[in-house]
Amino acid sequence: MGVIDQQAIDYTVHPRVNSSDPVPPRPRPQTPAHVITSDDEAIAIAQRLAGEFAVGAALRDREGLLPLAEVDAYSQSGLWGINIPKAYGGPGVSYKTLARVIAILAAADPSIAQITQNHLAINGHIDLDGTEEQKKEFFGWVLSGLRFGNAFSELNSKTVAAFETRVTYDVDHVIVNGEKFYTTGALLSHIIPIVAVDEDGKGFLVFTDRDAPGITVTNNWSSFGQRTTASGSVKIENVRVPKSRLLPVAAFDRPTVAGPVSQIIQAAVDAGIARGAIEDTIAFIKTQSRPWIDSGKETAGEDPFTIAAIGDLKIRLHAAEALLGIAAEAIDRGVENPTEEVIADATIKTAEAKVLTTEIAILATNKLFELAGTRSTLAKHNLDRHWRNARAHTLHDPVRWKFFHVGNFYLNDIDPPRHPWS
Repeated sequence: MGVIDQQAIDYTVHPRVNSSDPVPPRPRPQTPAHVITSDDEAIAIAQRLAGEFAVGAALRDREGLLPLAEVDAYSQSGLWGINIPKAYGGPGVSYKTLARVIAILAAADPSIAQITQNHLAINGHIDLDGTEEQKKEFFGWVLSGLRFGNAFSELNSKTVAAFETRVTYDVDHVIVNGEKFYTTGALLSHIIPIVAVDEDGKGFLVFTDRDAPGITVTNNWSSFGQRTTASGSVKIENVRVPKSRLLPVAAFDRPTVAGPVSQIIQAAVDAGIARGAIEDTIAFIKTQSRPWIDSGKETAGEDPFTIAAIGDLKIRLHAAEALLGIAAEAIDRGVENPTEEVIADATIKTAEAKVLTTEIAILATNKLFELAGTRSTLAKHNLDRHWRNARAHTLHDPVRWKFFHVGNFYLNDIDPPRHPWS
């Protein structure tokens, strides 16, 4: 199930971030991915992988090294197929378990956890909008070990939902043209679902092979945070794809869990960032920080103000994680009973969780330096990666709008909008 030999990894040959050079496709797996059989097994595998991913996380961030071996082990572990329904050969774990899995992995390396985000959301879209033939074929790809990237957002469009990438019809094929940015995971994927619209404005996911002629993936992601997510750009030039690989984007035209599923994964990443930062704060205080001169204490961990601050962080983290679980349970109810009322409840609870996970991620990563002291800022520790990751990742959708939609729901009985950012 993809155990990583850390000593065998040659980081000198890894492609680095913020490069204008195209990157060749990753090889397809030689063997099918493991198929997880239960929620408990999913959590156990996540905990094992988290221990392995944590080993090189600081180095990968510092040097801008993509997690090639780690992502291979991750997808072969079976965790990329955990929300494939049992009817199609998957484990069909609960979204409560899925959120916990992502949070566990994000505490070790949030870039790796984020790489999965779009793949898992796409699994959900296939289930919601695919034909029976597409579900069998596309889920079969995942169970064999193939990874979906994404080519959704565009750098220069007016809004995140304004798509200029076009699909035109040519008998039993389509031709796709456009350019995408923020394409998390595309670089390391085997199949890239491209969001494109036809001449009538109808949206589709076009499932394109990563190595298809006309596809150019560039590792030009230059953010100061989430540096190793492979979130560069995809250029699409006259890419020819069979019509059978066109999946309508219809899940937001009716009440479905598509929106809250996308959001719960984002919130879980932020919860993981917070937990990882708090764990590193406590470890640093215990082993390297000095007590403040006015405290009269022998160790930094005996400082009463530090003790209280750690207590505050832990309480806020546990509150955020609890609400994350409550939101995921609401999503699970939405899977079973996708009515307007149930879906609105899942969306609102997920928005509430996103607020708390955002707040604790930013607070914890900031407090790390205040509590651990000046020596915690030294480059050799690379602890600033926690703050950079939190600040970058929590920008995916503005939390200020979460407050508005939650308030509007409770005060004015207005359901939240249906889209991937709500």
